[in-house]
Amino acid sequence: MHPITHFLASWTVGDATLEDARDRSLATLCGVAPDLDGLGLLADGANALLRRPGTWYFGEYHHVLLHGLPAALLLPTAFALFARDRLRTFLVAVLVVHLHYVSDLIGSRGPAPDDLWPIAYLAPFSDRWTLQWPGQWPLNAWPNVLLTAGLIGYSLYRAVQSGYSPVGVISTRADRVFVETVRNRWRASRFR
Repeated sequence: MHPITHFLASWTVGDATLEDARDRSLATLCGVAPDLDGLGLLADGANALLRRPGTWYFGEYHHVLLHGLPAALLLPTAFALFARDRLRTFLVAVLVVHLHYVSDLIGSRGPAPDDLWPIAYLAPFSDRWTLQWPGQWPLNAWPNVLLTAGLIGYSLYRAVQSGYSPVGVISTRADRVFVETVRNRWRASRFR
């Protein structure tokens, strides 16, 4: 799935399970962190732009380095070290990392029907326990779009109800402005 969808889904789980804003942010970021193994795309693009020999780091390492059980334990451990409630944040982070994997397993196919992205659960140490679903829908398929729209809707609802939103993961100041704007729009639309 798209990183924004992973971000919003992870934030939603954190919102439902963690009271502290910092811990929620850490769990949210942990839920997106597996896609750091896709940064090889930047090296591939730079090599092509600079007319160097072609590389395929993205294809070789994305869904390999950080999309397996070792990362599902290492990433939450690293993020939980900075949490206020370390154990609870660790457990939620393990959950959102696995939510990331399941989401990728069901909704990250490329444009071609056979362009499936498997999850090698023991990677990068072994290719045993590689999971692949032949029904995987494309990245831009309507279920992904609908899920993302629903998560955005939930985020707007929570901004009005709770006074915070996923924007707070990036900046508390920007979150205050965002929440105030959403609340003002909500009030204005209610009185029309």
